[in-house]
Amino acid sequence: MVLKSKVAVIPCDSYDQGKVSEAIEKGISLLGGWECFAGIEEKLLLKPNLLNRADVDKAVTTHPTVFEAVAKSLRKTGYEAIVYGDSPGHPGSVEKTAEFCGIKEVADRFNITLADFSHGKTVEYTRNRVTRKFELCQGVLDSDAIINLCKMKTHQLERITGAVKNIFGCVYGLNKGAAHAKYPDAESFAQMLVDLNLLLKARLHIMDAVVAMEGNGPASGNPIKMGLILISSDPVALDATFCRLVDLDPKLVPTVYYGQVFGLGQWKEEEIELLGIENLSDYGNPNFDVSREKTTHGKWAVFDKLKVLARKPVIVNSRCIRCGACVAACPVEEKAVFFPENRKESGKGKPVPIYDYRKCIRCYCCQEMCPEKAIVVKRKLL
Repeated sequence: MVLKSKVAVIPCDSYDQGKVSEAIEKGISLLGGWECFAGIEEKLLLKPNLLNRADVDKAVTTHPTVFEAVAKSLRKTGYEAIVYGDSPGHPGSVEKTAEFCGIKEVADRFNITLADFSHGKTVEYTRNRVTRKFELCQGVLDSDAIINLCKMKTHQLERITGAVKNIFGCVYGLNKGAAHAKYPDAESFAQMLVDLNLLLKARLHIMDAVVAMEGNGPASGNPIKMGLILISSDPVALDATFCRLVDLDPKLVPTVYYGQVFGLGQWKEEEIELLGIENLSDYGNPNFDVSREKTTHGKWAVFDKLKVLARKPVIVNSRCIRCGACVAACPVEEKAVFFPENRKESGKGKPVPIYDYRKCIRCYCCQEMCPEKAIVVKRKLL
């Protein structure tokens, strides 16, 4: 008999600090308490989603009230050695990003210091499926246990970003871009992410789903209220529950599918025990804007890569401010998106960047880092 993975699904209808703290306490209690996941003497790393400097109401990053509720609960339980950190998608300071997103102020109040995410070290993974080594942030290596504070959002490459994907922020700096270049499609990138999760073995995953992001995520989508906090020690089961809440078949999500294939966790409904609610459907949103297009995995996935059917990033010229964030984010050595030479636009200086789709690997890093929601992903014939 398969031992079921437990997922606590706790209703929380706003970011009122009292309500969020109550939801966190209830979820942790249902799962047995903090001591089930980390020894009181261990050094804990709180790993929020700090993708970029965005206002908290945009639903881009982990909300500071969720971070505070976790910090408060841990301190009350007696945990003393707590740090936090993430490797943002842009090249700026981790501390400045945390400050802009409201996380630093909370961390300072609870005497939680910023871990070293400014230096990295190569670590080999001998039990790998696709990735033999990772360049990890020093702060990750200096910690005993990771508490993953992820955000419920859509993602243009993997359909969703939740527990499994958020661990990618443990990879040091520019190596994240290199990983996109090395693993250029959803299948191989997901397999790399699962390897990373198996290496780091985060102890607990807490998903901020009070307000999620739908549509053009993970940075340019639209906030949508879901009114939930999800907690589990199994990141695959947690992400599969996210999928079911938004009427998305979990096996269509590569990180979920390979998460079970590689032994990271379980996604099948009969192998997951939900705690805190009776009927998941009572809290779901079948109209949630996420890609539900049917695709395949493994050797048959090649048919989904046909160029004529490829989804491509497209710049909306009227929104583009010509900042060059997309160009900087492109991981391809000979940039797939670039400012064209010898072309000017009347009164606007720099022209809008253009794509060479022959070089584009469809990683959507450009779309993810655009600060103006000026890049959308469309199906476009060559």
